[in-house]
Amino acid sequence: MGNELLRSNERILAIDALRGFAVMGIILLHNIEHFNYYSFPEATSPLLASLDKHLWDMLFFLFSGKAYAIFALLFGFTFYLQSHNCEKRGQDFRNRYMWRLLLLLGFGFINASFFPGEILVLYALLGFVLVPVRHLSDKTVAWIACILMLQPLEWCKVIYACFFPDANPQQMIYSLTEVYPQMKESSLWELIKTNLVTGQLASLNWAWCYGRVFQTASLFMAGMLLGRKGLFRLTDETHGKVMHFWLRVGIAALPSAVVLYYLKDFIYSQIANPFMKASMETIWNSWYNLACMLVMVSAFLLLYWTNKGKVQQLLVPYGKMSLTDYISQSLIGSFLYYGYGLGLHRYCGTTYSLLIGIVFFLLQLLFAHWWFRHFKRGPLETIWHKLTWIHAKRK
Repeated sequence: MGNELLRSNERILAIDALRGFAVMGIILLHNIEHFNYYSFPEATSPLLASLDKHLWDMLFFLFSGKAYAIFALLFGFTFYLQSHNCEKRGQDFRNRYMWRLLLLLGFGFINASFFPGEILVLYALLGFVLVPVRHLSDKTVAWIACILMLQPLEWCKVIYACFFPDANPQQMIYSLTEVYPQMKESSLWELIKTNLVTGQLASLNWAWCYGRVFQTASLFMAGMLLGRKGLFRLTDETHGKVMHFWLRVGIAALPSAVVLYYLKDFIYSQIANPFMKASMETIWNSWYNLACMLVMVSAFLLLYWTNKGKVQQLLVPYGKMSLTDYISQSLIGSFLYYGYGLGLHRYCGTTYSLLIGIVFFLLQLLFAHWWFRHFKRGPLETIWHKLTWIHAKRK
């Protein structure tokens, strides 16, 4: 198992490409959202208004809730790789991993200074759930992940609403609309201060209220479990097993996604209680996004392995520097759209913002290809790696 892990270069490249695909989707979504500043100009023609709407719907259909889910799945897989490699050397990765999460939290705070909707802070906090489960049996981890994916808190809310049908407690205590004035104004310092407090509280509040906390923790464990089972690894010995597994996943997930998509409006229409309806929407959407994500992951990996990454390998360098990609898009994106910078939210609707996002992605992709011709790791990845292994004898 250990030798396969070390020589499985193709598997590593496939995962890097998949991670790059997820970050690409996140960046395109962030651009059309104006980095959570939902301020848009009036369309200059009916044709442009229609194009804006259709592009918005298409991008959200493709990536909303799915790109982040892929990112979370691969976060758990990366934990497995690092922990497993340490165990082979007779080391315990636990303390290094927790230190690594604290470093990620620091990166998250930097990112949050410019973009209140970022996820690194959430990932750094939730990443600690992998510490107590890392040595549990596969079956136990699978059960915990399934229970979390079922959204137990939301089911408690549904039951509560059954007993108290008139109850509709406020769930969103903090809102990103409180950050909008600073996004509009020209003071970068005021934006940073508001983002670090109100913006982060609103982001975490949203994640808690809309099921992202339980879903992310579940996907962390699922990624770790898939790593244990060798289901991201394609070698001569495991070729049939791995390909068959992801084919079955895709075959099962595709009809599940279709059924969940077409039943959601019917399910919602049967619920009059707004509190219960909000919880059912959270449950249903998390399951739908999971099914769609599994379709995308299985299709991406099967296509990569079947065609030896002839096209998808272009995303490999991009995926290898995903931390750099993610943070740099927040810094540059906020400058493009917020008031302290170019204020493009006043001029760019969905169509133009998507074009900006595509150019933005292509420039990052070109930079990644250039960078890895000269260096082993991305800029921020190098810092994160060196600080993670500070005072440790490691090649």
